[in-house]
Amino acid sequence: MDAVLFDMDGLLVDTEEVWFEVETEVVGRLGGSWGPEHQEQLVGGSWERTVAYMMELTRADVDPDLVGEWLIDGMERRLSTGVVPMPGALDLLRDLTDNGVRTALVTSSLRVIADAVLKAVGREHFEVVVTADDVVRTKPHPEPYLTAAALLAVEPGRCVVLEDSPNGVASATAAGCRVVAVPSVLPIAAAPGRLVMPSLVDVDLGLLRSLVA
Repeated sequence: MDAVLFDMDGLLVDTEEVWFEVETEVVGRLGGSWGPEHQEQLVGGSWERTVAYMMELTRADVDPDLVGEWLIDGMERRLSTGVVPMPGALDLLRDLTDNGVRTALVTSSLRVIADAVLKAVGREHFEVVVTADDVVRTKPHPEPYLTAAALLAVEPGRCVVLEDSPNGVASATAAGCRVVAVPSVLPIAAAPGRLVMPSLVDVDLGLLRSLVA
């Protein structure tokens, strides 16, 4: 195994509830209402997809760029008060760091959101950070994970990806990586080249290495 590549929202940190609060607030400003059935449409998707979905849902006559600013402001405001790491996340990161395993963060969130989260998680744990600002096509396209592998100068097939969403799993699989799925909002089925685990507490270095051996 050459590297471990981590998703962020819902995998490393418990931000899905934060996203739901912000999305509900923004859609309310647009004159609409928001529920879990709407959030499920966007889990692991791109920033542009989120804004477009809200505009389509509400039919509001508002500049999409302004809606994006409302989302960023809401996330930054909430993340500034702290973010909760998912169970087992920090222990796994420390174990990988202590054993010299190379790592990357690969997220569909914008750089400003990732930076806010990394203040809590620790930027030092990641050699490479790939955000929506760094790619043309976000998950489920393979470009984010192919970009991370290229920046690390490793083969995707010798990387293990940790993901929580179907979009993220599709991205990593299309890139040729091995995948460990820890589902958050949406269920993910086991499949060849993919291991589904209930929590990062159940994931350790030995397990990750066994997927590539």
